[in-house]
Order: sequence, then C-alpha cells, then structure tokens
Amino acid sequence: MAIQKTKIAVVGCGFVGSSVAFSLVTQGVCDEILMIDINKERAYGEALDLKHGIEYLNRNIKIETGTYEDCGDANIIVITAGAPPKPGQSRLDTLEMSAKIMESIVNPIMKSGFNGHFIVISNPVDIIAHYVYKLSGLPKSHVIGTGTSLDSARLKNFIGEICKVDPRSVQAYSMGEHGDSQMVPWSVVTVGGKSFYDVVRDNKERLGNVDFDALVKETTQAGWEVFNRKGTTYYGIACACVGIIKAIMYDENRIIPVSTLLEGEFGQHDVFCGVPAILNRTGVKEVVEIHMSEDELSRFEKSAQIIKINIEKLNERLK
Repeated sequence: MAIQKTKIAVVGCGFVGSSVAFSLVTQGVCDEILMIDINKERAYGEALDLKHGIEYLNRNIKIETGTYEDCGDANIIVITAGAPPKPGQSRLDTLEMSAKIMESIVNPIMKSGFNGHFIVISNPVDIIAHYVYKLSGLPKSHVIGTGTSLDSARLKNFIGEICKVDPRSVQAYSMGEHGDSQMVPWSVVTVGGKSFYDVVRDNKERLGNVDFDALVKETTQAGWEVFNRKGTTYYGIACACVGIIKAIMYDENRIIPVSTLLEGEFGQHDVFCGVPAILNRTGVKEVVEIHMSEDELSRFEKSAQIIKINIEKLNERLK
C-alpha cells in the first residue's frame, strides 16, 4: 500500500502566511508545503529561506512555490491573502476588497479539483469564511475560519496573568465576531476546574476587584495593541492556525473556538462566527453548545447579527 503524503498550501506569503509556513516547518506538521502569492518572487524567497533551515529541524519537509493549479492534491489550504486595514479602519472596512481577492483565489483552486479543507485567516474572517464556503461549494465542515481562536488565547493569557497560573490551566472562550462585538461567557470560565467567579470571590485580597468588562475590551483590543506598534500581527495567529491544522491532520478531536457555519446552534442560522468546536480529520466534527446565561446569549446574538448583516452584503455578489 502506498503511503499517503500530506500537503498544505499557504495562499499569501506576507507576514502571516510566512509565519504559518515557518510554524508548520519548525513543528514538522506535514510532508510538503506549497507557497503561493501574487508576488511570485516573494513566495520564492520565503520558500528558499525556509528550505535553508531544514538542516537544523526534526524532519525534511518539501517546500515549493506554485500556482492554484497545483492545489488539487492538497489536504489543507490556508488563505491569508486579503486587504489589511489602514490606520483608523476596522476589519469590516476591508470587506469589499477582501471579497474580490477571495473570488480570484477560490474559483481557480476549486477548478484544480481540490476537495480538502480551507482554513481562512483573512479578515473580516467570519464573513470571508462564509464567502469562501459559498464560493467553494464544499461541505460546511471543510471551511473553517480562525475566528476567535486567537482572541480566546489572549483572554486566557490575561486571566493567567491575573491568577498567576499557566494560561493553559484556564478554560475560557471568546465567542462571536472576531472583532469589536465579541463576547465572553464568563459563567463557564474556569481556572484549574474552578469557576473564575469563585476564584475572584475567594481571593479578594490577592486579586482585588476584577473588571470583567475591561477584560473583554482588553481582549478585543489586543490585536490592535500589536498592530499599532509593529504594523500587523502574525506570530499569534500563525500559532493558532497551526493548532487548528494539527487538530485536523492528527485527528485530535480537540476543542478550539473557530468560525464555522451555525445551523441552529445557539439559535443562529446561516452565519459563521466563533464558537467552540470539536476538530478532527473531518474538519468541524461538532459545535459545542455551552450553556450561557440569558445576558450572555443576548450578547452573542448581537455579535452574530453584526456578522449576518455583512454576510448579506456579500451574498448580493453571488446572485
């Protein structure tokens, strides 16, 4: 029996795409990486740079440049290409340009015979992931936006710093839009299995007064704190993306908050937004419907509604 090789294509070789490729190479996730960019010289340069470090890594990975026609046998395609926000713009302000870019990418990829999984990083990620889903015609489980995966990691870091514990000992999700309207269901946040509400209540002298709303705002603005200082974010989202890839490639059944299609979960229909989901070789196996308070559910619904309004704008392009 022939051994099947694993191949991941990265579309967009800017800071984010190159960081994803670097993380894939250093962690030895797959057999082959295909680098694709409208700037072919940039893609070639990134591929060469990555190749030159193979000597000091734990496995030899084939790293090549190519075109959309070479994507037919890829297991996963990561889309990072898009229109970055200019100073003063929100992620939603880039929607129209990003939609045009997706059309130029997804249509030729599907013509190549691709039948794997799309992971979408391009912003505004929830709306763009939905658009990729519509353009591709792939099953809903096969199109995944990075959604609130990084926001949740940032939230866990902040809580870990407050409690002086490893953020990996914190169980918390930021949900809804990867943007200003995201929310946190505090009622299910735990630290070492203990309710965060109880942790705060039992440790007033050590922790002081924790402002939950301020923590949500800090989580929401964390990306901009990076953006305003170095022009963009890429290490964090690259790590989050590769975490999603490994959950799929290694059939981990790991729960990660990603942007996926909701069809009745949390009372929402035909919308992509950040929710905890079980990921394995099928892609999104199942959405984890955590129980939220009425206030939390209301906040989630408001966030989903913002995404829906913008999804409708792109749906007009498909008519």
